Amino acid sequence: MKIFKNINLDKLKDGLSKTKAKLSNRIHETLIGKAVIDDDVMEDLEEILITSDIGYDTSAQIIENTRTALKSSKDRSYQTVLSVLKKELVELLIPNQNNHTIVKSNAESKPHVILVVGVNGAGKTTTIGKLAYNYKKAGLNVLIGSADTFRAAANEQLEIWANRAGVDIVQRAQGSDPSAVAYDTLNIAKSKNSDIVLIDTAGRLHTKSNLMQELKKISDVLSKVVEYAPHEVYLVIDGNTGQNAIVQAKEFIKITKISGLIVTKLDGTAKGGALFQISDTLNIPIKYIGVGEGIEDLQNFDPVLYVDTILN
Repeated sequence: MKIFKNINLDKLKDGLSKTKAKLSNRIHETLIGKAVIDDDVMEDLEEILITSDIGYDTSAQIIENTRTALKSSKDRSYQTVLSVLKKELVELLIPNQNNHTIVKSNAESKPHVILVVGVNGAGKTTTIGKLAYNYKKAGLNVLIGSADTFRAAANEQLEIWANRAGVDIVQRAQGSDPSAVAYDTLNIAKSKNSDIVLIDTAGRLHTKSNLMQELKKISDVLSKVVEYAPHEVYLVIDGNTGQNAIVQAKEFIKITKISGLIVTKLDGTAKGGALFQISDTLNIPIKYIGVGEGIEDLQNFDPVLYVDTILN
């Protein structure tokens, strides 16, 4: 299946500038001018990682691996230590990038169905609009299903983003059965020979069991219309929420298989270090990151580029 590629290096640097200031600048200050990289320096580095939202356990493992790597190296210069740190951070992210929890899908079947979940305020609606724009830009026929029928403004907001993206949207009256909206959307998509279907869902608090049961019902209905649907389930999480994002994700994982994460609002926070803890804890690939409010500001997540940007 054809996917989109959207990476803007300048926008990425701008979007991650706060994270870089919090993480990279402090690491540079700690390492520059040190004649010896001793245990005190390593402890300072560990503290920097922990306070940069990478988390205690993840930070401890990074530092332990860095110590081990440096023991076998005669060169303990600033550049060597920084290079080892970069390598350890990248390796936290890369193993999960090809880790798919949803495996049954027919690459030749259409439409390819993506269910988008997440709590209110995470940026789910805008993310769907940005996904739709990128898929259409890649030459694909896209249809959006507005299955968040409980929130009064959900339909209107999603319609605005659909219009910006230049794609069609299926809507029903507020209070309609979300699974019925999903059912209608897929049947329309099949008649229109759509390539991609993006299904929005309600984003009420993740602790409410009725929301989780609703997601299960939508998934069951989708699979009856299109084989193995949904083919992907993307969880949208707010990059500002740090540890709480992991708590949210664990709740969603209990009821639906998450195939990828989309981390939003990284341009407005210095908590970009949380991505390492998220990846290390959840073992779910980070597919896209939001680095701005514009429709083109949802970018493919590239682990090497991400680490280079915040530690350059």
